[in-house]
Amino acid sequence: MKKFIKKITHTAKSAVTCVKTAAVNSMSAVLAFNRRAVCSNAGEGYIDTAVKVLIAVVLGALVLAGLYAKEEFINGTQRQDQKGFLDH
Repeated sequence: MKKFIKKITHTAKSAVTCVKTAAVNSMSAVLAFNRRAVCSNAGEGYIDTAVKVLIAVVLGALVLAGLYAKEEFINGTQRQDQKGFLDH
C-alpha cells in the first residue's frame, strides 16, 4: 500500500511538473512572439510607401487643377476679346 501511495504521489508530482513546464514554455513563446512583434521593423515600409503615394496623388491633382485653371483663364480672356469685337 505504501508503494502504491508513493507511485500515485510521484505520478501527481510528475504531472504537475509537466504542466508547469508546458505553461512556462508557452509563456516564453508568447513573450518571444510579442518581443519580435514590437522590436521588428518588417512592416515599416508599408506606411512610408502609402505616404509617398498619397503625396504623389495630391501633387498630381494640384498640377492638373493648375493647368485647368490656366486653360480656363486663357479661354476666358479670348471669349471676352471675341465678345468685345462682336459688340462693336
